[in-house]
This record gives sequence, structure tokens and C-alpha cells, in this order.
Amino acid sequence: MQPLSPLDGRYAKSVDALRPFFSEEALMQARVEVEVRYLIALSNVDGVKELKRMKSKQEKALMSLFENFNDRAYERIKQIEKVTKHDVKAVEYYLKEQGAKIQGLKDSLEFFHFGLTSEDVNNLAYGLLIHAALRTVIIPELTAVLRTLQRLGNSTKNIKLLSLTHGQPATPTTLGKEMMVFVERLTHQLNQLKNGRLNGKLGGAVGNFSAHKAAYPEVKWETFRNKFVKSLGLLPLQYTTQINPHDDLAELSHLMSRINTILLDLSRDMWMYISRGVFRQKVIKGEVGSSAMPHKVNPIDFENAEGNLGLSTALFLHFAEKLPVSRLQRDLSDSTVQRNIGVAFGYHLLAIQSLMKGLGKVDVDRKKIQKELDEHPEVAAEAIQMVLRKHGVAGAYEKLKALTRGEKVTKESLKKFVDSLDIPKSEKKRLLEML
Repeated sequence: MQPLSPLDGRYAKSVDALRPFFSEEALMQARVEVEVRYLIALSNVDGVKELKRMKSKQEKALMSLFENFNDRAYERIKQIEKVTKHDVKAVEYYLKEQGAKIQGLKDSLEFFHFGLTSEDVNNLAYGLLIHAALRTVIIPELTAVLRTLQRLGNSTKNIKLLSLTHGQPATPTTLGKEMMVFVERLTHQLNQLKNGRLNGKLGGAVGNFSAHKAAYPEVKWETFRNKFVKSLGLLPLQYTTQINPHDDLAELSHLMSRINTILLDLSRDMWMYISRGVFRQKVIKGEVGSSAMPHKVNPIDFENAEGNLGLSTALFLHFAEKLPVSRLQRDLSDSTVQRNIGVAFGYHLLAIQSLMKGLGKVDVDRKKIQKELDEHPEVAAEAIQMVLRKHGVAGAYEKLKALTRGEKVTKESLKKFVDSLDIPKSEKKRLLEML
């Protein structure tokens, strides 16, 4: 079967790192984990007398069902699903099949999925998978970008650069400072990503433990819920409908879209710096820049990053707008959307890889940077007029405006202007040294 999405075709190898967290098989494995851990936790509740406390061998055998989950287990669940037409119910039936093979567990099989609704399992499974993906792939990749930018910023902190505002020559800056702008922005968002935690819903069909309390009214199910959800590394929700309201996924999606926007801004700035000649691109032997123009070395890595960041952000913004909205207790429109979370992270990962590749192929062109500065001596006007203001020279701004705005300014004309100023000699000397 031919892949429909480029994530499973052209870019398949590039996003392999995310498959353990966002493939359908990964979701099935996580569902098995939630169901197994729930059964074990349930067996430790004193009030649930009909479910015997698990022996260590039984716990180990149960844990192996998700720890050793493989293609064969996945295919068996899919076979069952062909009959049930329900993926979570298929997981339950699979676990009953496997549980029947564990010594002493036969009488406990009906406690699989006890009192739960599908969303209890699904939201916790997604929480486990997303946390693992962030911890294992996304945060390390973003940290690598951050460190690369820090190194670039530190190595260029003393390189003076002509800055542009509105695309026009403005005032001198340093290349290092411009890189550190992105370091600071990305650091702030990355810290939020590291510290963030998703929520977990567990409460049965409409979020009030009605089925649980019908069977065991004396058990403090809210306390059980809080302990169990926390054991999965998630924050327990106290009041819900049938579903996790997904405000946590909306928050994460907005955070990822901000990160994408910062990286898109960086990609465009790098593209502009290359266009200006601030950076040269390393020529890679065998690579072709244009099918028609042999001389071209195109900034395609930054362009690819920009395109994939846009795709990723479009999906994340849809998640943020769609997922928190459900008709009354629930509707299933969130389910099909959630299945695409891995796609958003996939395009994000592609963009990161392109961006890192692009950053690894640039060299600073100091001569070009200096030439550009020399061609625009008028950018010293801001500094000159501030010194004039300091010494109380009336109409300082207007004097510089008349000298420079829309005029071809040379170093010589600026030096002549500075020499004519009625300010201390030490200040004149300092200004002349700036030119």
C-alpha cells in the first residue's frame, strides 16, 4: 500500500523517533498499560473484596502484557476490533484472553475495565504517550536547537552588524545579540514545556463514578482516582463530563504553536541574513541548488523548516480550538482529531531537523558584514543626536534629520558635521571613533 502522507513516505525515516508514541500500535499498548495498572490498583482497594489482591507473579505477568507488547499482540487486538467495531472494547477482550492464561486470575477477569468508559482509558493513554514523546524526543531536539543558537550567539557577540527596521538601515547591533534574542524566547517556552503536566480523567460514564458507587458505595472513589492518576504522572481532574475536557491539550497546543512561531521567525531571519550575505552557506559536494541555475545555493533548509512549522502550527491551533468543545457530556468529534496529534509533532520534528541542518551549514561573512556597515554611515545619526541632546543642543534630532534623511551620507560628511559641533573635544573624539 502506497503511503498517503509524506510522514509515512518521503519523510518516514525522519520521524521514526515518534512512532513509539504516536502510532496506532503505540496507542493500543498504552491502553493495555492503563487497563493493567488500573486492575492492579483496584485489587489493592480494601473495599473491593471480590477482587483478590494480586500476587507478585500475577502482577509481573500482567505488567508483561504492555512491557512486552509486540506486533502479534497488536494484530490480535485488531482482529477482535473487526468484530467489536470498538477499539477500547477490543483491548478489554484481549486482556481477558491473556488474563485467563495467568494462574489464579480466572475469577478476576470481569474486573478488567471495571466501571470505566472508553475515555477513562483513552485520555490516560494519550497522557502517557505525549509525556513520553516530549521527554524522549521533542524536548531534547529543542534543547539541541537552543544550544546551537547559544554557541552561535556567543561566537558572534563582538561582530558588529547593520540592523534593519522596516527593511531599512537602522542602527548598529551585534550578530550575537540578534541570535540571543531567539535563545531567550525559546528558553522561556522550553521551560514551560519541561514543567507542564497533562491532566487525567477517571470517573466512569459521566464523570461521577456512578457505576463504581453502585457496586461499592462505601469505597472513596475520588481518593482512589487521585492516587491512581498521579501514579501515571498526570494531574487528576476532579469534575468532568464523560471526557477529559482537553484544556490541557489546548494549553500544550498553544505552547507548541508559540514555539513553532519563534522557530519560524528564526527561519525567516536566517533566510534574510543569507540573502544579505551576512551568512554564507557551505557548499555540499553533489548537492544541486537549482535544476536550471547551476550557481545556486538555496537556503532550502530554512524554507523547509518554515513550511513544516506552518503545517504543525495549523494542526496545533485546530486542536486548541476543537478539543475543548464537546456537546453536553460528550460527542465523538474529538476522537478522530486526537488521532492526529502525532502528525502535528511529526511536522514539528521535521522542521527542527531542517533548521538544525541549515544552522550547521552557515558561516559568518565578516567582510560582507563590514562592507554593509561601511556603506551606511548614516546609521550613526542616532548616536550623534543623543550626544547633542546630552549637551543641550537645541533641535538635535532635526539637525540630524536634515543631514541624513533621504540623503546620500558619507563618512566624510558626518565627520565634517561632528567637527562643526559645539561640544567638548572628548565627545567629538568619541563620536568620530564610532564612524
